[in-house]
Amino acid sequence: MKYHPKNPPREYRVGKDGAITIKDCAHIELAPEEQITLTTPSGTEFDVLKKEWGYYATPSLNGRLPEFGLKSALVRSPIGRYFLVLVEAAKREDFLAYIAFENLEVAAWLDDDASLERIRQLPH
Repeated sequence: MKYHPKNPPREYRVGKDGAITIKDCAHIELAPEEQITLTTPSGTEFDVLKKEWGYYATPSLNGRLPEFGLKSALVRSPIGRYFLVLVEAAKREDFLAYIAFENLEVAAWLDDDASLERIRQLPH
């Protein structure tokens, strides 16, 4: 793993009316079969694993993520862009207020067996 901090962090604005400031703090370069785990003070965590062919971007959506207090969802923006988000289960109401304010919509919750089975049944 190679860690490249950005001092000072690069800042840019996003969201409705540019009201959110994002701080790009570092780049981490992973070799195949290397993993990093991101954590929060509340105890949530998720892993990113580099493979030769790409990445596992999250732990299992219906296994380890919920065990660590995270709910996964596919979110659609007003211009048709899709994002995979991880929501702290204890902060679901904050998330719902955020997506309402930003004019986003939850296309699908991806954190339970029933939802994932419905997706699996879709034609490929």
